[in-house]
Amino acid sequence: MQYKRILLKLSGEALMGDRQYGIDPKRLSEYAEEVKQVVDKGIQVAIVIGGGNIFRGVSGASNGMDRVQGDHMGMLATVINGLALQSALEEHGVQTRLQSAIKINEVAEPFIRRRAMRHLEKGRVVIFGGGTGNPYFTTDSAAVLRAIEIEADVILKGTRVDGIYTSDPEKNKDATKFETITFEDVLKKGLKVMDTTAFTLSQENELPIVVFDMNKIGNLLKLVSGENIGTVVDN
Repeated sequence: MQYKRILLKLSGEALMGDRQYGIDPKRLSEYAEEVKQVVDKGIQVAIVIGGGNIFRGVSGASNGMDRVQGDHMGMLATVINGLALQSALEEHGVQTRLQSAIKINEVAEPFIRRRAMRHLEKGRVVIFGGGTGNPYFTTDSAAVLRAIEIEADVILKGTRVDGIYTSDPEKNKDATKFETITFEDVLKKGLKVMDTTAFTLSQENELPIVVFDMNKIGNLLKLVSGENIGTVVDN
């Protein structure tokens, strides 16, 4: 196996499947099966999931809502998605813990770094909900922050595209894919990988990011097994 401990970043929208909003049980079950295959290989897995399928603070603010209030709603949405993913994983026989950056003691453990690392060492999947616990920070930033804190080897960003391209491959058929690219080149070319805060934090801490297609069954296992899947961003 190429990695010992990974942080998997999923968008909330990924859980929608073919729906307009909410959670698609079929997609949820597929993701749980993908994660189980990796856990069965002895890899320690932490997950950060977005909340865009339920609510986005930024879009709420653009419609006149207070941004801080909107972001708090978005954080709660990530906890809802975390609970859904936890349930799906446990149905597949995977032990999990949900830790939240905002205190919801009846629903999730508070985020405690040492406890999270202990869970991972025991083979449990740890899902981090509630973002960073602060408004104005995205779940991308939460993913990088948690990955650094738990000393993950890599951030695996699961998307619906199979890597980073010169332009949007869904809009431009002539877009070409990068197999590997440096942090510096991503910034120079203005490519969208993560928001700037998250990306800079990853760069400063020399934490590689792999962008790959999570919706293709078997990709996650292939990636952690060392196959050339997606695009690697590194120094």
